[in-house]
Amino acid sequence: MATTNTDTTTTRTVIEPLLTFDPTLHLHTSIKSIATSSQSFIYLGTSSGSLLLLSINPDTPNDKNPSTKDPKSTLDDPNSTLDFDVPFRNVSFIKSVTVGDSAVETVLLLDEIGKVIVLSDGFLFLTDSGLVQPVKKLGFLKGVSFITKRVKSSESECSDLSGFSSLEGSSASSRILSRLGGGVRGNGVKDFVQKGEGDYVFAVVAGKKLMLIELRVVPNDKEVDLLVLKEMQCIDGVKTIVWINDSIIVGTVIGYSLFSCITGQSGVIFTLPDVSSLPFLKLLWKEKKVLLLVDNVGIIADEHGQPVGGSLVFRKGPDSVGELASYVIVVRDGKLELYHKKSGDRVQTVSFGSEGSGPCIVADEESGNGKLVAVATPTKVIFYRRVPTEEQIKDLLRKKNFKEAVSLVEELKSDGEISNEMLSFVHAQIGFLLLFDLHFEEAVNHFLQSETMQPSEIFPFIMRDPNRWSLLVPRNRYWGLHPPPAPLEDVVDDGLMAIQRAIFLKKAGVDTTVHEDFVLNPPTRADLLELAIKNMSRYLEVSREKELTLSVREGVDTLLMYLYRALNRIDDMERLASSGNSCIVEELETLLDESGHLRTLAFLYASKGMSSKALTIWRILAKNYSSGLWKDPALEHELPDGNTNVISGREVAATEASKILEELCDQDLVLQHLGWIADVNPVLTVQVLTSEKRVDQLSPDEVIASIDPKKVEILQRYLQWLIEDQDSCDTQFHTLYALSLAKSAIESFEVESTSQEPDEGRLEETEISDPGGNSIFQSPVRDRLQIFLQSSDLFDPEEVLDLIEGSELWLEKAILYRKLGQETLVLQILALKLEDSEAAEQYCAEIGRPDAYMQSVSFCSSLCFPQPIHKNILTTGL
Repeated sequence: MATTNTDTTTTRTVIEPLLTFDPTLHLHTSIKSIATSSQSFIYLGTSSGSLLLLSINPDTPNDKNPSTKDPKSTLDDPNSTLDFDVPFRNVSFIKSVTVGDSAVETVLLLDEIGKVIVLSDGFLFLTDSGLVQPVKKLGFLKGVSFITKRVKSSESECSDLSGFSSLEGSSASSRILSRLGGGVRGNGVKDFVQKGEGDYVFAVVAGKKLMLIELRVVPNDKEVDLLVLKEMQCIDGVKTIVWINDSIIVGTVIGYSLFSCITGQSGVIFTLPDVSSLPFLKLLWKEKKVLLLVDNVGIIADEHGQPVGGSLVFRKGPDSVGELASYVIVVRDGKLELYHKKSGDRVQTVSFGSEGSGPCIVADEESGNGKLVAVATPTKVIFYRRVPTEEQIKDLLRKKNFKEAVSLVEELKSDGEISNEMLSFVHAQIGFLLLFDLHFEEAVNHFLQSETMQPSEIFPFIMRDPNRWSLLVPRNRYWGLHPPPAPLEDVVDDGLMAIQRAIFLKKAGVDTTVHEDFVLNPPTRADLLELAIKNMSRYLEVSREKELTLSVREGVDTLLMYLYRALNRIDDMERLASSGNSCIVEELETLLDESGHLRTLAFLYASKGMSSKALTIWRILAKNYSSGLWKDPALEHELPDGNTNVISGREVAATEASKILEELCDQDLVLQHLGWIADVNPVLTVQVLTSEKRVDQLSPDEVIASIDPKKVEILQRYLQWLIEDQDSCDTQFHTLYALSLAKSAIESFEVESTSQEPDEGRLEETEISDPGGNSIFQSPVRDRLQIFLQSSDLFDPEEVLDLIEGSELWLEKAILYRKLGQETLVLQILALKLEDSEAAEQYCAEIGRPDAYMQSVSFCSSLCFPQPIHKNILTTGL
């Protein structure tokens, strides 16, 4: 026995050669049949009529430990050749028995009851699985050509055949065919070991008859009874047979037919072409389906013969077909090929002999998920072990066949052979391999498909150890297929060195694992670093949406800011800093300050509640924009007409500062920054002072005292807010508001009066509009003054009169005199100064005394008003 030398050309290594067994060392004969049990026992039928039993361990091909005794082995058999005192040699020849003089054509294993049925020369022979008991010939069955046992996909899919034993017209003598080792037993004998109908049921084809037979074992395991459950007419020339559930499928040179084991009715599944190879049926144990062979095409069908899924196209019509997990195995001309059941792809080819060496037989374990495959040629048996799935994946990864590895993993996941955790593990492993191969985009794509990979696993690629997050990095080396984590700069440098070596070796005619594109067109270090950082950023961006611990989230956000800064992605930096984030300020403030990203730093300070530092930066930015130290972005987008289409840098700084101040309750800090914001935009200042966002409002007295006297409009708007929106009844505020409006109205009137070009527009106020045109009020100051004087009763009218006494604000004076009850002065102003008889008439009506009307008529006469007006006043008064 020796390991087979095979010439294997594969895309995957699903199986590997285990060893070779030469039966001529024990018997001078050739192999005709083979069967494999689930306990890794191998039965070989020879052309000389012998049955050989081997034992093999597919898991440990190099194990030298002594074998343990198998419970079904021949412990008490003096003829057994199994020696338990010698080291375990992976395969052991246990025993051989002689069945007859003719070749052993079929070996049918009944593992459940420890029996073996052998077909030879048209007869059936029975023995135990250990070949201990004498071989017994079932002489009552003659001319048997094929035998198969019933396979159930599930109990619900199968009918109970126990009732067939009492069919009308069947006598006990015909139903109980044979008594082996004891007296005749009839139906219903209580000491039968009945483990469930169908476990020991098989079908035989004898001539044109198809018989369903049940084998029963008695408790002492020394006697068995065979009962004919059903006998039906079969077709002539059966070449292959399979029994699944209630369907028996047979193949002839004409085609495939289906028989019902319940009704006995038959039907044609399909006919074969006139010129075609012999039919062949293979039961696929794992799926409980049937493979029907038509020349070199395998059609997978269900128990009713209906095709399910696709077809498998083999390179040649096979000699034999086997099954191993998700693969179909075919052998012919000294080659073994594996095809995936679902995709139909040929995934491995193994050579084990030369063409013309004779027909080959492949045997598999009936579980469909076994680990062992045996291929028998006329002169030897080659055993193949299924490579563990983990080793298959590793092998593909070592060859850098990543697509094939992913395909394999997905197939295994679909077949239920691996878990989601394993799938995620492999995606992460592939990602790291691709990363060190400088395929950063593909690497991150695999990282994102891994549900178990932690974002902290890429921290060492961004920041050198030791750092704040070093202890968070899982020390998971995966399968050890890639180097330890290193900063991206080192990864790129090492990758470029590998590319240079590959270029040199290629010139020398040596192949390498470096990607061909890199060899033909070597990338630059800058391009690779940019690509690496961009894709690492993409991974961290997605990771931010996951449920992470606080420490990991801090690392994700902080390192994401590092990557943004490395690429100078200012918009992304500011977006991250101004949103809810977990950045560690201490790790970033020096970096951002030295690189000049003060806006980002200000946003970051603000998001962390460090308002004072944020406001200081915004103040510096506004000052630098004003002084020309920094280029104002507004000037970079100037339109042909001289206007700008963006907000100036000073405006942005003031706007962002005002957003902070609007929520700030620290009065000293608010008032400290009020001045420079007012210089940029008075409207923002008013928004800060009148904000409803802060919990505790500012002290009005302190605010009024801090407002620059030159910023009259700001003061007026704040007082207006106190009076109208806050319903303040403080006479001091009302009087201050009236005086401020009055003073502004006087100044405005004087400017209008002295203006040389009055048609250009009326200047409403002096030094109260900001240079940018951000005016607080839309209505003229005199309109606002008049409305307030008429609506408020809480200001001091005499103090206001003292201010406007020498001015030309006659209507305002009339309003004030009216509040003081000086009716004559009001009428004089209305009639004499304003010459507004209608207003005078209305005022008289409001007073309602005749003397007031007479006084009004006198004023009107002095102004030579028309007689109808005099008459109207007198009529109204009477």
